[in-house]
Amino acid sequence: MKKFIVHIALIIISAQAFGQILPNFGGQRAGLSTLSFLKNDMNPRSVAMGGASVALPGDIMSVYTNPASVSEVRDLSFGVSNYFVGAGANQGLVTAIIPTKSASSFGITVNTLNSGAMEVRTEFQPMGTGQKTYANNLAAGLTYSKILSDQFSFGVTMKYIYEQLAEYYNHTAAVDVGFKYNTDFKDLSFAVMMQNFSGSSSLSGDEREVDFNRSGMSLDNYTVPNVFKLGVSMKPVEVGNHALLTTFELNHPNDNAENYRIGAEYQYLELLQVRAGYKFNVLGQRFPTFGIGIRHSIGAHPMQINYAVNPTNYLGVQHAVSFGLSINKMERN
Repeated sequence: MKKFIVHIALIIISAQAFGQILPNFGGQRAGLSTLSFLKNDMNPRSVAMGGASVALPGDIMSVYTNPASVSEVRDLSFGVSNYFVGAGANQGLVTAIIPTKSASSFGITVNTLNSGAMEVRTEFQPMGTGQKTYANNLAAGLTYSKILSDQFSFGVTMKYIYEQLAEYYNHTAAVDVGFKYNTDFKDLSFAVMMQNFSGSSSLSGDEREVDFNRSGMSLDNYTVPNVFKLGVSMKPVEVGNHALLTTFELNHPNDNAENYRIGAEYQYLELLQVRAGYKFNVLGQRFPTFGIGIRHSIGAHPMQINYAVNPTNYLGVQHAVSFGLSINKMERN
């Protein structure tokens, strides 16, 4: 079983290795996929570190960043996060991790985006018809993750995806597959992941606000925004109560140019984390990202609060915040 999974990982890597190794090409694919809400990073820790998160140690948000890391969480855990996209649009994520007695875990995610109310406009009433319309997206996922050895783990997430825009709707599905390899040298970890692997889909419906000069319509198929990710993380410095975690990630999306991300996280006693990151070859991302994390407890139960800031060129400053709680099985005396 272990050899089979390793072979699958090598096949994925080799298939992507020759797709694009120069970041100057691939931008012509921009806009070729739909369901773009799936590309928003719902993990504030990841947002603060420039999105370089596929090889990070497991936490409550690993259900989103890499299902292979979910099995590293050995306590019943719950989390919520919110991503302030801008222009009144907010995206929320609810997660849960349920470990088993064996070296495996199950995860649940519900990822939703709501556009807020928008004016219905036509060519004859450009200032609005007085009606309101909405755009809603939902992705609900079930994750299975297992530790196969002291160093190797894998995970898979099956996702049901729903899209609704005014009177039009779409149902489809996608899969996340992740692999992770941990070493004993400075917490060095390697990870690969295929995110949102799926076929094409299209909206359904035939509602038209105006029938003038229209004989019919056709709705095209578009791909889901799948991304191949390859990353590494390690702690090059760890002295006393202080540690520095560094990450690097290569992203190969099907609807844009290849890009690279780097991130760093300063840790003090695992109670305070200060983070920063940068994205290379990502249009509209000239500025570094940054954020902070605080670890405390509610009684005997560990609690984590993360906050991140993502300055963009065109969408202003985006914010992300999350709260996570783990149920500690051990009680204080």
